[in-house]
Amino acid sequence: MSIFKKKGSTSSRAEMSFIDHLDELRKHLFRSVIAVVIGALAIAYFNSFIIKKILMGPTHADFATYTYLCKLGHALGFDKTLCLEEIHVKMQSNAVAGQFNVFMNIVLIGGFIVAFPYIFWQFWLFVKPALKANEMKNTSKVIFWVSFLFFIGILFGYFVVAPYTIHFFANFTIDENIENIWTLTSYFNTIVPLIMGSGIAFQLPLVLFFLAKIDIVTTKFLKKYRRHAILIIVIFVSIITPPDMLSTIICSIPLVLLYEISIILCSRVERKKSAEEIAEWS
Repeated sequence: MSIFKKKGSTSSRAEMSFIDHLDELRKHLFRSVIAVVIGALAIAYFNSFIIKKILMGPTHADFATYTYLCKLGHALGFDKTLCLEEIHVKMQSNAVAGQFNVFMNIVLIGGFIVAFPYIFWQFWLFVKPALKANEMKNTSKVIFWVSFLFFIGILFGYFVVAPYTIHFFANFTIDENIENIWTLTSYFNTIVPLIMGSGIAFQLPLVLFFLAKIDIVTTKFLKKYRRHAILIIVIFVSIITPPDMLSTIICSIPLVLLYEISIILCSRVERKKSAEEIAEWS
């Protein structure tokens, strides 16, 4: 039996068929694609600024992250400890359509990021008819929080994870006679997964929140395996960031905080469930 019902239907009306579901999904996917295209056109229009100032930003010595970290180091009395050295790298494109392919990827991925709230809203409209009234009430702000955490993660990946990664590999050398000359495709394939991965990683609290609501995850479980979770986070961060202690600590702290927030959210879910059960028995 299908779980979705036609819009405006009551319990006495016929439920949607499998073909109806596919047609409804097609409509939502089509609208999402249109949103991505509109976002991509906006990215293409401002492509010069986006490519030079945003995409290539971490390769410039005056990038905001490097500048503010240096100022922070001086303010804390660390002298030049947090000041990052100049970026020693050259960029090239060694494929006929290399720059064009990267440009198209930038436009499409940028369009997806810009349109993300609308895309998730379309997904939510498709899933929403399957939810019960109390579930709808508890998830009324889901679009805002998913989008908010996604963009916070994107910013964290861009201003923290990506700069440390790029700076480390730009200045890492096994011999002073070997010069770092990156291909544009290699640079793009390195920085984009870091940024997008951060956006996805920041969804951790919401994922655990919904798992708690369906009784798959409990607060006791999260607390019991807190040390294991922190170890996994540190290992994960160590893989995607340069192998130095400072980078690992800076990039791990937000994810550990998100895990702790998840525990708080799960605890609230359990308290609310307990209160509802008591109310039913009384």
